Amino acid sequence: MADEADDKQPNGSEETEENGAEEDEMTFVDGQLAFIGHDAEEIPQKLIADYAGITRRLDLSFNQLRSLGGVEEFVNLEELILDNNCFDEHLQFPRMESLHTVTINKNKISNLNSLLENLASNLPALRYLSLLGNIACPNQLSDHEKDEEDYRRYRFYVLYRLNNLKFLDSTPVKADELAEAKRVGPFMEIIKGTDETMVEGGKDEEDPDGYTPLPDSHRKVDDHKV
Repeated sequence: MADEADDKQPNGSEETEENGAEEDEMTFVDGQLAFIGHDAEEIPQKLIADYAGITRRLDLSFNQLRSLGGVEEFVNLEELILDNNCFDEHLQFPRMESLHTVTINKNKISNLNSLLENLASNLPALRYLSLLGNIACPNQLSDHEKDEEDYRRYRFYVLYRLNNLKFLDSTPVKADELAEAKRVGPFMEIIKGTDETMVEGGKDEEDPDGYTPLPDSHRKVDDHKV
């Protein structure tokens, strides 16, 4: 029996060390869960099991995620940060009634149509969205050859498809900008080639600048502390 106990001890020790390592890789404070920079290809089951019901803000930045399997378990989620992952235009969100803030900066999204359709259908509370650093978001962060006009047309198209947004990328949505988006949106289309070109049938509006995906009230200095 002593031999059996000796045989089992290393396994138990390894399991404890593994669980401890998982805990060290994330932080959870006041409803905010951060799992950042671990090259994860999926949301870890332990995070889902332990925190899904009590998380309001989930930061999964700097991983290797390609899908959102398991995120539907976060039924009280209000903010989701997906920056610097491997999401493309096939990214699909489940129905999430409370999710109002989504950032998908610096991913691999090259086409807006299916993503915007999915967001419009499944995220009824969405008010803050940032797509900077994707090919589908034609500004100088994703392509130095793009100019201000390219970005304005992109904003009009996104706001036409998601007309409840209050904040897109680096700037708030203005009433006159939204009105113009509703006017010219039906005449725009996206041509997909090696990259994307927006074709529109109306005049341009304001130009945002900078790279501040969310208002200050939605970003905290310790957001990326692991």
